[in-house]
Amino acid sequence: MASGVVCAVDVGSGSARAGILDANGHLLGRGEHPIRMNRPRPGYAEHDSQDIWHAVGAAVRAARETAGMAAGDVVGIAFDATCSLVVRDREGNQLSVSTDSDRHWDTMVWLDHRAIEEADECTATGHAVLNSIGGVMSPEMQTPKLMWLKRHLPQSWARAGYLFDLADFLTWKACGSLGRSQCTLTAKWTYLAHEEEPWRRDFFEQLGLGDLFDHGSLPEKASPAGAGLGCLTAEAAAALGLTENCRVGASLIDAFAGALGVLGGFASNSDQIGRHVALVAGTSSCIMAISPEPRPFAGAWGPYFGAALPGLWVSEGGQSATGALLDHVIRSHSAGGEPDALMHDRIGSRIAELRAVEGFELAGRLHVLPDFHGNRAPFADPHALGVISGLALDSSFDSLCRLYWRTAVAIALGVRHILDTLNGNDHMIDTLHVAGGHARNPLLMELYADVLDCTVIEPSAGDAMLAGTGMVAAAAANVHANLEAACVAMRQKGHVRRPDPAAAGRFDRDYRIFLEMHRQRRALEVIQ
Repeated sequence: MASGVVCAVDVGSGSARAGILDANGHLLGRGEHPIRMNRPRPGYAEHDSQDIWHAVGAAVRAARETAGMAAGDVVGIAFDATCSLVVRDREGNQLSVSTDSDRHWDTMVWLDHRAIEEADECTATGHAVLNSIGGVMSPEMQTPKLMWLKRHLPQSWARAGYLFDLADFLTWKACGSLGRSQCTLTAKWTYLAHEEEPWRRDFFEQLGLGDLFDHGSLPEKASPAGAGLGCLTAEAAAALGLTENCRVGASLIDAFAGALGVLGGFASNSDQIGRHVALVAGTSSCIMAISPEPRPFAGAWGPYFGAALPGLWVSEGGQSATGALLDHVIRSHSAGGEPDALMHDRIGSRIAELRAVEGFELAGRLHVLPDFHGNRAPFADPHALGVISGLALDSSFDSLCRLYWRTAVAIALGVRHILDTLNGNDHMIDTLHVAGGHARNPLLMELYADVLDCTVIEPSAGDAMLAGTGMVAAAAANVHANLEAACVAMRQKGHVRRPDPAAAGRFDRDYRIFLEMHRQRRALEVIQ
């Protein structure tokens, strides 16, 4: 086994985070650097991949310096990232995905919904690949984004030579490998890892993407998470402040890294792992269930074979806007403003004061359906819209706090809805592990414990995405024998959140109203 520490890099929607971890999974140092996002019109969101790579380098150097480690001490590195689409030409240079033709905006962000019509066309094919994504193609996946690119920016498509999921782009930048992660290809590119011929080329031909493999540099076979892809190039080592001896691992989508971080410790017990589910929650929320056999159901993404752990299946439900929805509530209210940490804290403090007087009945006639960016699960409806019922002619700061509180309740109710659906389809989930930014939000953590009918575990230390990606790096660098061994050795304990028994009546009633609002929204859609 190799000795030394590893580096984990987590690229989210607004920043790149890096951590240095030892062989036991302890976080020794952390760094963070912001990344830019271009929002040229509603539904569009773009990154500059060079800006992301610069942010990764800054975060890695800061993490290593904070940890007090020499460059040569870091023996392995792995990346997780949002499922964003990076487009490069045949020489590896940036190609625009933006309608303003600026080549620096070469990445469609995961939350970009410009390709919603193309996603509907994918669904209309009824192709067998849809069976692994709940029967409905999401505009957050890569096939509709690629269709949109070819149709609307044919000049970029004609010059394209490399098409990457963001995590795979980062491994390419790091070591020059064109290997792609089984996680990214299976979850976002309709790659069927459980089949002998994993690519269904007839699906792409049916959609006008028969030349995809001429432009994408896609491999015939994916690389399992944690597989070694090579060592850092001299250029990448200089950019990251590491050495060319540092090994690079096939990486993960960020939600899968978070799931690995909190569920990977059960890797040696496939019977037990099915009782646990990960809630990876930040800008959006993903509910990740791992099982020893496939457990499909309509509205879920997956089941994906080997997308996190070898030999196991992952089913994914999700909410497309959660942290982003709370930000939107602040921005759109006349008493709001910029949704920075100070504003969220100020609102949280005032909610605590109001609840001290009104208890769980605070704003009890105000109800929210949180599908402002579609319903990812359990309805798999990207066209779904949010609903607010119970508004009054009140534009005060307290009215903002009341709406914020009830929106947070609605987010928790949405998780309950997904868990109920999972358990109604052969899952046996009784424990929820929370990872991501929501684990640092006391209000949401309290609600998850009170609203959900299961045990809630919050991480006691560190960052779950960095923990999971660190496990991948440790496997790639041979710090541990394989990914399963790394997961077990680097597992971190968590704190159990207990529900308040007094809350059950209020939130059970809210859940009945929540389900009725879904029914009524569908009824209104039929009338239209």
